[in-house]
Amino acid sequence: MPDLSVVRARVGAMRPFISLVTLGTTDLPRARAFYEALGWRESSQSTDEVAFLQGAGTHLGLWSRAELAADSEVPDDHGGWGGTTLAHNVGSPAEVDAVLAEAAAADGTVLRAGSETFWGGYNGVFADPDGHRWEIAHNPAWPLDDAGRAQLPD
Repeated sequence: MPDLSVVRARVGAMRPFISLVTLGTTDLPRARAFYEALGWRESSQSTDEVAFLQGAGTHLGLWSRAELAADSEVPDDHGGWGGTTLAHNVGSPAEVDAVLAEAAAADGTVLRAGSETFWGGYNGVFADPDGHRWEIAHNPAWPLDDAGRAQLPD
């Protein structure tokens, strides 16, 4: 892991990592149950209006889609896919299939079953109950550290 103080001095005030991804939901209790079924642990900072789920370095927020749109100053027009997918890397093709099965069992929708990729890996895609897309990938060129985080080559 690089010394982030050096990176910050080179780049500026923003450190190059994502702390929290907030997903807009139309049904907070359903979204909470879905992510808890996948192993995300809810923080004591959660309220009736927003859930914060602890991950290994990057955390998830679940909030009303309408409130999130207003906070981001964009219309909540349900205009379709917003050009974003989330990715979760695992250590093997079997783990890809296991995560996809867990998502399906928790009322997610598997959009693409695990399969070999053009880039030499193996991946599949599911959508959570609000339609947020997750790529589950095994990339043999990106080893996982002891915490299970993908390590990009230099």
